[in-house]
Amino acid sequence: MPQDQHQPVKEGADRLKGAKATVRPWIKGGDLHAIDIGKGWRSADTDLQEFLSAHQTAPEKLGLGLKGQSAMGQA
Repeated sequence: MPQDQHQPVKEGADRLKGAKATVRPWIKGGDLHAIDIGKGWRSADTDLQEFLSAHQTAPEKLGLGLKGQSAMGQA
């Protein structure tokens, strides 16, 4: 099993396309797993990927409007 690399908050924020001020509450709230190694919080690559997967939005089903009716069909 390859050893995971741990990213500081700054690099994690860059990877998540956010600011450090946005990432820190995710860590404090337990949404993003991280460890405090004395020089600041760091998140493992796998934890960052899991966070992204958990917060991914589902694609909208094509051709479906309200109540499962076709967008071009009868209302």
